[in-house]
Amino acid sequence: MYAEVIIPLALPKNYTWSVPLRLREGLKEGCRVEVQLKNKKYAGVVKRIHHEKPSAFEPKEMLNVLDTEPIIFDEQLQLWQWIANYYMCSEGEVMAAALPAHFKLSSETILIFNEEYGDDFSALDHDEYLVAEALLIKKELKLTAIQQILDSSHVYPVIKRLIEKKVCFVWEALKESFSPKKETYVLLNPQYDNEENLSALLNEDKKLQRAEKQMELLLSYLHLFRTEGNVTKSELLKKSRATDAQLKGLVDKNILLIEKRTIDRVQYLPKNIDIDFDLSPAQQKAFDEIEIAFQSRQTCLLHGVTSSGKTQIYIRLIEQFIKKDKQVLYLLPEIALTSQIIRRLQKHFGGYIGIYHSKFNQNERFEIWSKIKSGELKVILGARSALFLPFEDLGFIIVDEEHDTSYKQQEPSPRYHARDAAVYYASLFGAKIVLGSATPSVESYFNATNNKYGLVELSERFGNVKLPAIEIIDTKKIISPDKNKIIISQQLQESIQHSLDNEKQVILFQNRRGYSPYQVCQVCGWIPQCRNCDVSLNYHKLTNKLHCHYCGTVYPPVNTCPACGNHHFIQRNFGTERIEEQLEELFPNAKVARMDIDSVRGKSAHENLIRLFEQQRINILVGTQMVVKGLDFDHVNLVGILDADSLLSFADFRVNERAFQLMEQVSGRAGRKDGQGKVMIQVANTKHPVLAYIQAHDYKLFFQNELPPRQRFFYPPYSRIILVTFKHKIKEVVESAAHFCANNLKNDFGKYLVGPAEPVINRIRNQYLMELLLKLPRDGNTIALAKHFIQQQSAILHNDKKFRSVTIVVDVDAI
Repeated sequence: MYAEVIIPLALPKNYTWSVPLRLREGLKEGCRVEVQLKNKKYAGVVKRIHHEKPSAFEPKEMLNVLDTEPIIFDEQLQLWQWIANYYMCSEGEVMAAALPAHFKLSSETILIFNEEYGDDFSALDHDEYLVAEALLIKKELKLTAIQQILDSSHVYPVIKRLIEKKVCFVWEALKESFSPKKETYVLLNPQYDNEENLSALLNEDKKLQRAEKQMELLLSYLHLFRTEGNVTKSELLKKSRATDAQLKGLVDKNILLIEKRTIDRVQYLPKNIDIDFDLSPAQQKAFDEIEIAFQSRQTCLLHGVTSSGKTQIYIRLIEQFIKKDKQVLYLLPEIALTSQIIRRLQKHFGGYIGIYHSKFNQNERFEIWSKIKSGELKVILGARSALFLPFEDLGFIIVDEEHDTSYKQQEPSPRYHARDAAVYYASLFGAKIVLGSATPSVESYFNATNNKYGLVELSERFGNVKLPAIEIIDTKKIISPDKNKIIISQQLQESIQHSLDNEKQVILFQNRRGYSPYQVCQVCGWIPQCRNCDVSLNYHKLTNKLHCHYCGTVYPPVNTCPACGNHHFIQRNFGTERIEEQLEELFPNAKVARMDIDSVRGKSAHENLIRLFEQQRINILVGTQMVVKGLDFDHVNLVGILDADSLLSFADFRVNERAFQLMEQVSGRAGRKDGQGKVMIQVANTKHPVLAYIQAHDYKLFFQNELPPRQRFFYPPYSRIILVTFKHKIKEVVESAAHFCANNLKNDFGKYLVGPAEPVINRIRNQYLMELLLKLPRDGNTIALAKHFIQQQSAILHNDKKFRSVTIVVDVDAI
């Protein structure tokens, strides 16, 4: 018997191991197994069991089976294979992205000694004792060192037992183990369940009456038990202000009992369905049209203007699938959005709902993974990584804000697009999928208008609230004293003051974080640059440092120009920090907050900031793209876009689409409940056509005008693009490698090839970059042939000693 095994490495193909007789019983596809490759051991996943012996080599024996039941189902294995084939990566890279860290032990894993365990190893067997003693002395060990200590390659069972006994922890999990979380509960001895016995204890027990503190603690327990049910030790001691010794006294007297119970790290509400709203006529019509579309198509695009009530339609659809006992996946582009949506869904579905994203630690992810695999959780809300969860009976997928670029993974591989992968994933289960957006991607709307997807339009806001009025502020006519870009114009300042006077809230949008994107020497024009990248440095006032937003390097502030010795620098342009500072000067009585990647780093930081804004404890919120995406605030009546020119001037074929989406989405935050909102756009290029589409809130007009240039220059949706990036620390080498590949591809794909050329930023992290772009027809055979040629050329290139260290990054459907 042989097994094709996926291991979490970027290998050109999966390798085969032979299965020894002792491991054959119970081995299933989807189980993890221990295998060895080049003297290193890995936990891999069995993809296929077969009986065909490889003819080209003698397969090595599998070392161990780590699971009694599969950790993933066949549908997940098929998804991994599809992502690997379509996005030109290995199944090992997909596995590394898909599985929580607890599933991915390798011989590079480090075990850390648990100091809380102490040095009493009497309960351990011989092998466990040897490893525990070494850990006590060394404090940490690699798996290779443990193999030497035990003089054996079969160390995984020993490590698993040590982790379960809490002797050590896996370093990847940051002192977290596989063992479930335990909580200590306090119970009343059952003999006192009888009211007479309890009354006698309280009134006649002399010893207890003499111990006043114990009596107070017992009365606190009885009060907590009657008001809250289960009583935890920590909660009891906190509320009664008692000590461990006083509790121990009651336990020793056999009045109270102590019990350790396994609890969930992520707490869930009771399971119930409570839909307390009716759909409006427009929403009901859209709901019915979606149901009709599902009769003939798997995928339906719901194009509803901002604040049209798309989420309520999703809730009604989710209700139907829960009642059919099907699982539902609700994808959102940003973790920031999950906190608002989860509260709304929990209100209607209680404990049926779970949440999954990268801010959870590995233990929490492991628990959620298990609950989904067992079918205990019916609805999962998450960012793109939730796509890899082990659903057994998936019936429905929602991809909300489907246009959002955050659905596309950039680094590291696999560079998959969660929306497109979700469409394929749904097909494996025969599930239905709704793509929802106020500003759909051009590709999705093109597919819908060509009958590949169903199309449902929702063109009015919920409650007949009007779409916000758009006011254009021409910044060319405003003269700034320091000849810099104007941050807040007089008109915008007056409107902000008017909103504050009416106890309304304001959102200001600027797609640059930090204080100033660059600073310039006043005399010679020198600009501080990153040593590792060809970009200017951003000044962050909070840290008083210069930051590179590409490689993350931080530099001290520059006070003297190295070119001319001058000490005077001018801050050019502005970021969110500088806006926040100016707002605090202009509106000293207003509470101002900032929402960008620098200000919301913690696990709950997003949610806390959103809650404060919902509760009107923040008056003005300034932020980057995070404030754009689907957030729902009742009291915002003014939105300001402070520098629209920066959105309209990128060198990219999608620039108009991105600008329209960002500006329309951010304007949609205004006037969502009572009265018409207002959006003020500060821009110098007032004649740009996108601004006219925004003023009219007319997506269809934008779409109609966007298609002809895309068709003329053969860009998506009329083509499929593959971007090939070459990286190397020597410029001449990367240029030679790119031209070598381009020349070899020209014979077959010359008319589809653009480049090679340097990108706008041609050096990042000390690596010079060159790019090749393939614009291929929407024909499966041509695309498959092109992918094969690219892989072939990569192999040929890496066989040449001169180009061996050139990194080649292939990005299919690049954005």
